[in-house]
Amino acid sequence: MATKYRIGVDVGGTNTDAVILRCSSESTTDAIVAWNKSPTSPDVTDGIASALKAVLQQSQIEKDDIVYISIGTTHFLNAVIEADPRRLLKVAVLRLSGPYTARCPPFSDFPPRLRAIIEGHVAIVDGGLEIDGKEIVPINDEELKEQCEIIRSKGIKNIVLVGVFSPLASAGTQEEHAKKIIEETLDDKSVSVVCSKDVGHIGLLERENASILNASILSFARRTVAAYYEVLKRFNLSCPLYLTQLDGTLLPASIAATIPIRTFSNGPTNSMRGAAFLAGFDKKNENGTRKSTIVIDVGGTTTDVGVLLPSGFPRKAAAFTQVGGVRTSFSMPDIHNIGLGGGSRVRFSPTGSVSIGPDSVGHAILSSALVFGGSTLTATDLAIAAGLPSASVTSVSIGDSARLEGAFTEYQTTAGVARLTALLESAIDRMKTEPGPVPILLVGGGAIIVPSELAGVSEIVRPPFFDVANAVGAAIARVSGVVDRVEIPGGKNGTIDEIVERCKDEAVSRAMAAGAEEASVEVAEVTVIQLPYVANHASRVIVRAVGDLDLVSVQQMKNENDIVESRADDTADESQELLSSNVQFSEPEAVDPSTYQWLAEGCAVLGCGGGGATYAAFLMARQALRSGRTIRVVSIDSLLECKDAHPDSWVMPCGFMGSPSVSSERIPSGQEIPTACIQSMRFLGIKKDQVAAVISDEIGGKNGLEPMLLAAREEFDLPVVDGDLMGRAYPRLEQILPCIFKENGLYPVSAADGVGNCMIVPTARNSPIVEDVLRAACAVLGSSIALSISPLQVHELRQNTIAGTTSQAWRIGKAIALCRKMSNLSSIPEAITALQDGKCLFIGKIVDVKREVSGGFTHGQITVVPLLQDELEGHPASDFDADAKLVIPFQNENIIAELVLCSVPDLIAVLDAQNGSSLGTQDYRYGLRVIVIGLACDPRWTSTKGLEIGGPRAFGLNIEYMPIGKYAEPRSVIEEYRQV
Repeated sequence: MATKYRIGVDVGGTNTDAVILRCSSESTTDAIVAWNKSPTSPDVTDGIASALKAVLQQSQIEKDDIVYISIGTTHFLNAVIEADPRRLLKVAVLRLSGPYTARCPPFSDFPPRLRAIIEGHVAIVDGGLEIDGKEIVPINDEELKEQCEIIRSKGIKNIVLVGVFSPLASAGTQEEHAKKIIEETLDDKSVSVVCSKDVGHIGLLERENASILNASILSFARRTVAAYYEVLKRFNLSCPLYLTQLDGTLLPASIAATIPIRTFSNGPTNSMRGAAFLAGFDKKNENGTRKSTIVIDVGGTTTDVGVLLPSGFPRKAAAFTQVGGVRTSFSMPDIHNIGLGGGSRVRFSPTGSVSIGPDSVGHAILSSALVFGGSTLTATDLAIAAGLPSASVTSVSIGDSARLEGAFTEYQTTAGVARLTALLESAIDRMKTEPGPVPILLVGGGAIIVPSELAGVSEIVRPPFFDVANAVGAAIARVSGVVDRVEIPGGKNGTIDEIVERCKDEAVSRAMAAGAEEASVEVAEVTVIQLPYVANHASRVIVRAVGDLDLVSVQQMKNENDIVESRADDTADESQELLSSNVQFSEPEAVDPSTYQWLAEGCAVLGCGGGGATYAAFLMARQALRSGRTIRVVSIDSLLECKDAHPDSWVMPCGFMGSPSVSSERIPSGQEIPTACIQSMRFLGIKKDQVAAVISDEIGGKNGLEPMLLAAREEFDLPVVDGDLMGRAYPRLEQILPCIFKENGLYPVSAADGVGNCMIVPTARNSPIVEDVLRAACAVLGSSIALSISPLQVHELRQNTIAGTTSQAWRIGKAIALCRKMSNLSSIPEAITALQDGKCLFIGKIVDVKREVSGGFTHGQITVVPLLQDELEGHPASDFDADAKLVIPFQNENIIAELVLCSVPDLIAVLDAQNGSSLGTQDYRYGLRVIVIGLACDPRWTSTKGLEIGGPRAFGLNIEYMPIGKYAEPRSVIEEYRQV
């Protein structure tokens, strides 16, 4: 039987690499038959053709013996990043959400230039599901047909369908039904309809954004894939064509042309998997397992460090990723990038200190580096001058080392290598999955600069053919089947374990349907995430099965280029959005509208890890401002002094309770809080002209912004009080100041879900009972409801609210933004504690995360250890030994920083050390560098009653509360601007 071959191609920004591998070989290195690097051409297909021609000529293999060709490319990703109107087409978006989500329409968070190119038509129509799978409202076929006529009149050919909680659904439900109606109505084969459930997972805005980007590049993707087929035809190749996905698995080219977004950012994955294959690290040991492997890819300008898990696939980064400035639902490989490469500039100061990078000579290294006759000191010059062993093992001569005579003193060489070593060790330690020395795989053209010994590294493996590891990774890519959806245990669904087993079987079946060899298929990933605050135990289940491509079946396949050539490009004129100033802290003084984001940032910090993500609320407020509404904020003193506000006038506290997972999918309609407030007013006999203002029930998280959305509504047009009832975020409703001073501080309370369901709790035995009753009602009403709790009269505000917290949130967000602007992230703790007394508790990285959902709350803890000296990057060292650990238990919000550094009711915030943003408990993950700060609470929380409600013992902690500082009432922004 003739030897069979597979070809891998990687299209990079500089070079296009190609390799031919034997399909079966005793040695991984013997598997390489031919390889080539060709410059990437402006017309990408020419570069692919050049590389293919070279390897085919080198190998002289029979073309009929080529089983398949796989290509890894950033071609589609670049179209989005560059916002290229020649490659991006207009898209119509139909959101199936019934009464919900209108305040945050599609394209709300797109950069203006990209939005101008892509946005073609937007409509919010009937449909959508609740968290339990019940319909919000049924699909309206006639409404869809009306939208089809509008879309037809605009000449738009690419349509996106986005249903609330559509990932709950299987094939044949709302999105699929709507797709069928649209295709039948338009009856045009050039029209493409994208269902969001086929593109992303839970998180409506992020899934919708990914689907929009996917739809916009569909025509370009079809043309590109058709061009790839033409290249194969040029060489008389009839084998199947695949593209690699971002998870390192294969996607038939015909499917990639319909979901091109799946091919985004596949380069790092291909590099890591190719390196593991070349080094033999991809094989299982005698126990049938693999170890995690750190892979370092050193280029000319940067170094990428990633982790290949025992599954054989990269560790993932955060759940959401920015693509071209657009937040999407794809979890990209977790890559740590540092500004160090072979072309990095090396500088020595007069004092003897050394800096390497982040600037680089890049592609000009062959003319700029000293070793090549140039005049710029580079990391490559340093490595050769130092005689690093890595430089001596390469088979390619690197310039003329004689040109380096006298370029470095002995001290400079030693100091330079020490700095280079420290940069690499820090990057490796950041990505470690466990303590102790680990082996690393080293690839990339700049790998010669890596020293032979690194702290925390047991072995440095530099495999052969390292220059084409990306192309090797493309060639050896496996086939996957993925199940990713929300399941609800109980009844016919069975237990969660039974559900997981069914999902495993389904994932295996999907892998085999995609072309995997049955005997090779294995379940590589099982993740079950119970959604917080959801009483029905709904859980997101993710199962990935992978297997080797069935070569026997693939051999019988031939290329049939059924990719429809797309029409002429539909380009759009670029536009720039101008936003007028509409955020006012007491008229007439106004704050720059861009600083509204400061409020969101500050509310997140005061949320202490909870309170819900502020992103959607921020977008909705920004949308209100863009539509010409004004948000007014008034101080308590101003309200008391106002002639139009009688001391007996009312202030309405409001906010949301429920699951953050629901609010990220079923975005509020805007009717929930108004309905709850109106019902409270009716019940209590309060007339509209008796209401002076609204106030947030908690400043922490999204509820710090929600009252502003109510105040911006034309029918309310009320100011927002500069303050709240907590001064932070707490998990239970009764943890508010009015419950310290009043028997009925929480009730009467009204709740509304935005679709006509409303309830009132007029009285109760005590406030905790109200929490329990409403928590149960919340589950019935979709796990997210708006509340209007017992209103306060103006004369009660001083005692029952914490004044100035809106200003405080604004100032905290401003302080973080200014530190970022000055590139001085290490000053963020000091900047925040200068505003609210407290201290920086710890600087370190998360090495352990535990979570579980119980009683409707997310319980867990994180463990943080100190950063190494070389990892501090300007941050001051913590006052702890190297083996110290900080454990932070949480119940939705952070409760205590153990060693009893800080505890409730004081505030504990965990910030991302890389950008200063506050991290929610749902964002905690291994390896994150964090800054932990403690902030003093309002002294009313330290009273006997306050500690009973919101102190350590309220959370089952048998410790004494020790204040972290002395609280001072924040200075109102209103007063500051009034004096200007």
